[in-house]
Amino acid sequence: MSKLKIGAVLFALLPLVIMFVVLRPGWIVKILAKRSPEVLYFVETQEPVVALTIDDGPDPVATSEILDVLRQHDARATFFLITDHIPGNEETLVRMVKEGHELGNHLTADQPSIRLAPSEFEKQLLAAHETLSRYSDVVWFRPGGGWYNTAMLSILSKHGYRCALGSVYPFDAKIGFSGFAARYILWNVRPGSIIILHDHGARGKRTASALATILPELNRRGFRVVPLSELAASHPTDE
Repeated sequence: MSKLKIGAVLFALLPLVIMFVVLRPGWIVKILAKRSPEVLYFVETQEPVVALTIDDGPDPVATSEILDVLRQHDARATFFLITDHIPGNEETLVRMVKEGHELGNHLTADQPSIRLAPSEFEKQLLAAHETLSRYSDVVWFRPGGGWYNTAMLSILSKHGYRCALGSVYPFDAKIGFSGFAARYILWNVRPGSIIILHDHGARGKRTASALATILPELNRRGFRVVPLSELAASHPTDE
């Protein structure tokens, strides 16, 4: 076969390869987890339990809708909060903690964490921690934008934090269709998965809608939906 024909075949297969990587990313997540064992992507277990994480709240409207759906289906989550979003929403945090949810640190502003100088990253981490710790103990961090480096991990360890990403992310921050998020999660979820969804504004309303589909189906399959700390503590991994 000529190089031209080989190139044409590879080009034709490219969309299928991209679709496979996007829709079935489990093998990529396993590689990332192996490279950075100090970062939690999932937990190895056969027990039907998953952690639900929700980023970027709180929001004066959408967060309450999310909490209503979680309560309806006896599910609990870890909320990675941006502390600049808290003023005016303090009672929402009180409700989160009262209803058994966990608070996580997502820094003070909605921006890619990896772009911050180490000193600024540490400053924002501690400022956010000071605010969040008024409501509950906080031990989990998730970087804005999903990227981290060794300097960030070192700072997190210094202050008693652990970094958590996830294994099931339906690109809901970019794809404005709750039906896609629901189908993607239900297709990819496995025992020990960590699900990532988003709050704040329209994204939060989409999350509430997606969860109204996801949670009854997970219940039907026998899954428990819990915060990160509960998943990690009941199924500790060797680091």
